[in-house]
Amino acid sequence: MTSYLVVFEKAKDGTIWAHVPDLSGCYSCGNTIAEAKANIKDAIELYIETAKTEGIEIPAPGHFEAELVEVE
Repeated sequence: MTSYLVVFEKAKDGTIWAHVPDLSGCYSCGNTIAEAKANIKDAIELYIETAKTEGIEIPAPGHFEAELVEVE
């Protein structure tokens, strides 16, 4: 099993956007964090399936951690 870092961002309209830094163009959204997580999982699986079908190399995960850093 491979794990990719997913970044979640809240849009101005309240939707939650998710993107995968290691998979260029792989993104999705949802109305809730749970929905966004389910949708991005589907998007990652589709990205990998499409890359395999088209003979495109699938990038290995390079990002593995994210953290909030407080600043003043």
